[in-house]
Amino acid sequence: MRFRFVDLLYLAAVLSLIPSTAGAQAAGGGSQAAGTASIPRAGDGRPDLSGIWQVLNRANDNLLSHSASEGVPAGLGVVEGDEIPYRPEAVAQRDANFANRDTRDTEANCYLPGVPRITYMPFPFQIIQMPETTTILYEYAHATRYIYTNGSAHPDGPINWWMGDSRGRWDGDTLVVDVVHFGDQTWFDRTGNFHSENLHVVERYSLVDTDHINYEVTIEDPTVFTRPWTMRMTLYRRTEPNFQLLDYDCYAFEWEQYYPYPGR
Repeated sequence: MRFRFVDLLYLAAVLSLIPSTAGAQAAGGGSQAAGTASIPRAGDGRPDLSGIWQVLNRANDNLLSHSASEGVPAGLGVVEGDEIPYRPEAVAQRDANFANRDTRDTEANCYLPGVPRITYMPFPFQIIQMPETTTILYEYAHATRYIYTNGSAHPDGPINWWMGDSRGRWDGDTLVVDVVHFGDQTWFDRTGNFHSENLHVVERYSLVDTDHINYEVTIEDPTVFTRPWTMRMTLYRRTEPNFQLLDYDCYAFEWEQYYPYPGR
């Protein structure tokens, strides 16, 4: 078989990639290892999560997959298995919340939405990572959250805080955040999915590459749910030139457009 010169050049280029690919796999992980090596890192060698991030999903409307309805666009679910394992006695409360969501939802009243909901609100937020404390500034309602990564323990409780108390640690390249000390007033979304004051949240922030974070949250609340359950989504870096958090003051009447019920 006769080859053109350009064919030989192409073949040589393809063959030159094989050793490097095999070497990467042997080093422990193929493309994943290469991606991990390329992520930005802080001065202490940890992945640097600093930046402005935002979700691109409809989880704040409903954590589960849902069709479009009046005032609510359709959305894909973010819950593993697309099911929230409520205890039978808690289902009635969820349904009552849904029926009265125009007045009971903390977002409709401009209260702080709690963790993890504030992460998937339709507003950007800024992570400022330091060795012993990671601060998150949220555009929504000017909320501020501190994640202590200095090895300190949660304060004694019970304590009812809108955003809970956050203590973080590094598990390899993943920031794991343990959050407790909640009240029972915040919801997970606008459809009335709720929790009690016994809520325990574990967040996992894993930087995939420069502009994407895998965000995983495990929810545990034996008062409301039969077992722990998990949601997952991607956080996207806002890369527009000069992008920044802007002023946002919540006014309860603004949310009437999101709860368009007859007779209101």
